[in-house]
Amino acid sequence: MNSAIAIEPAQGNAAAGRANDPEVAAMRSRIADAVRAGGGHVTTADQAAGLVWLTQDGVGELGRFLDKYPAIRWVQFPWAGVEELVAQGFMDRDVTFTCAKGLFADQVAEHALTLVLASLRHLVAQARTPRWHSIDPGSLFGRRVTILGGGGTSASLVRLLQPFQCRIRVLRRTAQPMQGVDETLPVSALEQVLPETDVLVLALALTPRTRHIIGAEQLALLPPHAVLVNVARGKHVDTEALYSALQDGSIAAAALDVTEPEPLPEGHPLWHHPGALITSHCADSADYVAAMLCGRVTRNVANLRDGLALEGLVDARHGY
Repeated sequence: MNSAIAIEPAQGNAAAGRANDPEVAAMRSRIADAVRAGGGHVTTADQAAGLVWLTQDGVGELGRFLDKYPAIRWVQFPWAGVEELVAQGFMDRDVTFTCAKGLFADQVAEHALTLVLASLRHLVAQARTPRWHSIDPGSLFGRRVTILGGGGTSASLVRLLQPFQCRIRVLRRTAQPMQGVDETLPVSALEQVLPETDVLVLALALTPRTRHIIGAEQLALLPPHAVLVNVARGKHVDTEALYSALQDGSIAAAALDVTEPEPLPEGHPLWHHPGALITSHCADSADYVAAMLCGRVTRNVANLRDGLALEGLVDARHGY
């Protein structure tokens, strides 16, 4: 395929407002360098066969853009979650879409481990108590960890957990084994394993089937000492059910890098709950995001030029 690539929108902000969103003008420049490093060249949309689309705002704008420039046959997104695009039928177009899935796994897994340890050791309560306040800490060593999702973040987290000698279960779309995992099961086994889970980590794609995959019924199945960590999408968890579970002691703690709604309103009671730790969708740093994305663009442009398989292909059947 022709490796003439457009980078759009050409003007304006492409960021969603997070601290770890790379600065837009600099990002465009780095993407252009990445295109050239892959053997492609940057051009205007009317001359392009491929497109790097930098904004998450305005799904309709992308649709109009692709309608206007039908010669574009490949689109690269800089983010992993494509659920809104899938829901609006974008994947039905005769265009190849690739996203950033799997790219940011190492830092997201690092953040997940941080949230797990902070929750087990009651760091929220310790930090919010302005006096000497001794609390018996929990330990990660030997704990039963269940990870929902079998992608790159899960694989990275499994590697990080190895020194803690945890018993690790991964629940994924298929029960294909994963290295370092004691047991791999289909997602349908979730309710079966929740009573035997000390730490539950959500690291899966958001699809209609996984929205509110954790609600009141699932939270009630967890042991009272269990910790929930979500580094995937806020809509995986029923927020009100989670708050109720923390209030009545059904689970011990929840640590969330993503929330529903997002951002979580300032007055929401989760902000003040001693068992809740919330970070503002900031698991990966701006420099890391930019470097990983540029690497994927370079490889995909080269693969496009050489007729090879592209990385991060969006699977329209499964919604990610």
